[in-house]
Amino acid sequence: MATVGVMALGKDYATQECSIARALEVVGERWTLLVVRDALYGVRRYNDFLVHLGIPRAVLAARLQALTAEGILQKRRYQESPPRDEYVVTDRAIALWPTLRSLGRWGREHFGEAQLRIFRHADCGTELGPYGECPTCGTVVPVPDVLMVPGPGFDPDPADPVSRALLKPKRLLEPIEAGQV
Repeated sequence: MATVGVMALGKDYATQECSIARALEVVGERWTLLVVRDALYGVRRYNDFLVHLGIPRAVLAARLQALTAEGILQKRRYQESPPRDEYVVTDRAIALWPTLRSLGRWGREHFGEAQLRIFRHADCGTELGPYGECPTCGTVVPVPDVLMVPGPGFDPDPADPVSRALLKPKRLLEPIEAGQV
C-alpha cells in the first residue's frame, strides 16, 4: 500500500496579498466568529460562552486570548476575589456585525434554516433590511440600536441559560447579566 504525503495546512496566508486573507488570519478559525457573535449578543463571561457554545475549554481560552490580542474584545476585571474577568466588545468587534449578519442570512437562504432571531430597529420596531437598514427610517441602524427578538425557529424551551436569557427581546451589546443566566 502506497502512502500519500499529506502536507499540513498552514496557519496563515502569508503568500496572499488580500484583505480577506488577512481578515481570515484573525477571525477565520473555527469557533471565532461564534464567540464574536455571542459577545455582540451580550455574552461577556467565560462560563456563559462555554455553556452557550458547547466549545472545548482550551479552544475557548485560545479564541478569547486571540480576540483580545487583536483588539476585538477587551478583557475587563469585574470581580477581585476571586479574580474574574469579562470580555467586552470593542469597535473592531462592532465592525464585524455586518459580516455576521450577512453570513447568518446567507446560511438561512442556502441551507433552509428557520429564522432563529429577528433584528429590528429599536426606535420604530421595523425589521431590518438585508444590509442592516431600517426600511421605515431609511437609515443604517447602529449596532446599539438593534433590537434582537426570538424568531419562529427559536427553541421556546432551550437547555442552556444563555439561550433562555435570549428568549426576551434585547438590544445588541446589552450585557447578559449573571441574574438573567
